[in-house]
Amino acid sequence: MNPPLEPTLDRLPHPWMRYFVATRPAFLSVTFVGCLLGLATAALSGVALDPLKATVTLLFALLAHGGANVLNDYYDAKSGCDTANDERVFPFTGGSRVIQNGVLTLRETGIFGYALLALVIPAGLWLTAVSAPGLIGIGLAGLLTGWAYSAPPVKLQSRGLGEYGITAAWLLIVVGSDFVQRHAFSFAPVAAGLGFALLVANVLYINQFPDVKADALAGKSTIVVRFGVQRARWGYALIALLCYGWVTAMVALGYLPPVALISLLPALASFKAARNLAEHAAHPMQLVPGIKLTILAASLHGLLLAVALAFLA
Repeated sequence: MNPPLEPTLDRLPHPWMRYFVATRPAFLSVTFVGCLLGLATAALSGVALDPLKATVTLLFALLAHGGANVLNDYYDAKSGCDTANDERVFPFTGGSRVIQNGVLTLRETGIFGYALLALVIPAGLWLTAVSAPGLIGIGLAGLLTGWAYSAPPVKLQSRGLGEYGITAAWLLIVVGSDFVQRHAFSFAPVAAGLGFALLVANVLYINQFPDVKADALAGKSTIVVRFGVQRARWGYALIALLCYGWVTAMVALGYLPPVALISLLPALASFKAARNLAEHAAHPMQLVPGIKLTILAASLHGLLLAVALAFLA
């Protein structure tokens, strides 16, 4: 099978489609799953779900994720990282390529990314008005994390802190989706969401391996750059173990029902991906199966857990 073609002006004659592609829509599915998981924890607690608030939460969480993706492209282009990335595995690593291939200018991309994040603010204020003031803190933390992941002076991804930022961001998605419905903080979405957020962080982690040379040239001190591909490859299995260990512990302690153990099934995909990474950490194109399995594990874990919790609601 031939790899997907990168975006070009010829393939994207309509301006709106150029901007849409810049958000990397194929990767927004993990945010959709995170919102479903938050709704499921609220429903399990006996909360009657409000369809309008759930829909607004989902749409604007997707918008925030898209904005963060666009800003990541913008700042990686400014640093020269994506331009220098000759070993990228498109569409998984190396950005959307809209800047490098002349689909959008650097300035257009930056304005678009910040505009998407700005659009989230009025929706967040409305959701706060119909839920509770604590949502402001969740929303601000989420937006700040999405911005700080790539933007100076924080640049979490360039300081080896990207995995922590990603884990926090997707846990906030689950917690925020629950909070909008519950109107209060609860440990339930943390119990259900932390494992999922760790698997999303593993998507970032494995994607750093094909990008390691370009990241090093651009001065991005990711974990893989710091430790090298041979030592860093074992971090993937550690993150996966933390996820599945967390879920098991939450069931054992009674914070999740026993049926939640069905969400451990994607461990098969995670550890098959870990094996792929252990064998091919230095060979970018041979990591495609591992990258796909990592995305599958995160999405399937979240979906199985959401369905299991909703079934008991």
